[in-house]
Amino acid sequence: MPINSFDAYPMSWKPDISNSTAPLYIAIAQQLELDIKEGRLTPGTKLPPQRELADFLDVNLSTITRAFKLCGQKGLIYASIGSGTFVSTDAASNKILLPSNRTTPIIEMGSVLPDNFVNEDITRYMKKMVGEPSFPKLFQYGRPEGNAWQNEAVLKLFELVNFQTDQPILLGAGGQNAIVGTLAALFQPGDRIGTDPITYAGMKTAANMLGIQLVAIQQCQGEMTKEGLLYACKNEHIKGIYVIPDFHNPTTHTMSVETRKMIAEVARQRNLLVIEDAIYSFLKENPYAPIASYAPEKVIYIASLSKTISPGLRLSFIVTPPAFRKKIMETLYNINISVSPIMLELAARLIHEGVAQTIMEKHRAYAKQQNALVNHYLAEYHILGDEECIFRWLLLPDKFTGVQFELLASKAGVQVYAAERFAVGNAKPVNAVRMAIAAPEYQLEQALIILKDILESNGDYTFVD
Repeated sequence: MPINSFDAYPMSWKPDISNSTAPLYIAIAQQLELDIKEGRLTPGTKLPPQRELADFLDVNLSTITRAFKLCGQKGLIYASIGSGTFVSTDAASNKILLPSNRTTPIIEMGSVLPDNFVNEDITRYMKKMVGEPSFPKLFQYGRPEGNAWQNEAVLKLFELVNFQTDQPILLGAGGQNAIVGTLAALFQPGDRIGTDPITYAGMKTAANMLGIQLVAIQQCQGEMTKEGLLYACKNEHIKGIYVIPDFHNPTTHTMSVETRKMIAEVARQRNLLVIEDAIYSFLKENPYAPIASYAPEKVIYIASLSKTISPGLRLSFIVTPPAFRKKIMETLYNINISVSPIMLELAARLIHEGVAQTIMEKHRAYAKQQNALVNHYLAEYHILGDEECIFRWLLLPDKFTGVQFELLASKAGVQVYAAERFAVGNAKPVNAVRMAIAAPEYQLEQALIILKDILESNGDYTFVD
């Protein structure tokens, strides 16, 4: 680097890689990650242009490009066309996403897990299957499509969410795997997908893994706007969008019928692929029709039994336009995201005999009971979510950020998830945390008392050893 070219030049980041023995692009990426973790680069900071950094470090422009690409894949930075490259809003929270070495008990209100008291109903049907002469035939490899009787069961289930389709059903080993398989089949590294500014963390992980960039779409009252969607099509060159229309994770919002129709219309006009994640739709007593019912040729519809019957079934359903069916099916097969024939047969029987529907009603009743506790203990605070939803969105007083509150709660023995975990790109999240409510009643009550005490403190909560 020339001796005095950048001495007094204002730059938001001046990395020092003089002591690194790693290849240059890796050394730059490592220094960027270190500076984020240690607070020298805060979320939202605009990084110097790549050419400027290359001049500062006296390296080739391609070296900076490789370093930024590496950091982008980790979710540390975010590029916006025409605006520059920024430190991601959730970059500082990466360290709290790592596994904890904690040894003391913690009440789980972070991961969204359904209650497990209905597993006896499932076990009873499983025992019945085991005793049948044909049971050994189910010990085979699964395939991305079931038989006619099993597909009929899925269509029967779809009727509960006002969805009718004449397309064959593809099967996946859980909703997350279905999302990964769909992304891998239909998108390429470097493609851009529009999402809500705060979205499902699993989608963020999948996109980072596959080199796909998520773009936050402008919102109004918790829903994508037509203006924001059209802007992203024109200026961010998005190829598709990802949405959770019912009980959005993490905000709990349910999308209006008008917005569902608008998304379908824009998808047709701008040739967008829509990934509709309907994982929570079956929890609603009176759901709206899905986006897929308005633009079936543009929507990949994904539903799952994980949150509504049991995670152990590891079963999801994918409805795809004919043009994409072969690609998705081949991808699911080739990366071995297949289903267990035993679990598929069990699920089909539960649906055909009405047991699945009864289980959903039991889950719904339990959620209402748990949410009554939440409403009682946190009545003084702004908390979003319907009584059927198995998680809530707590908007925090200004004295807390989401990350601060998550760390305080964790230290006090309660796990909740900060809004920063779900933020996309440079979208600055509100100060909020997501709270799952399916913990046993006595644990939930204890956790809510702790959370209320923290909320009433000034960030100086006294921890009891």
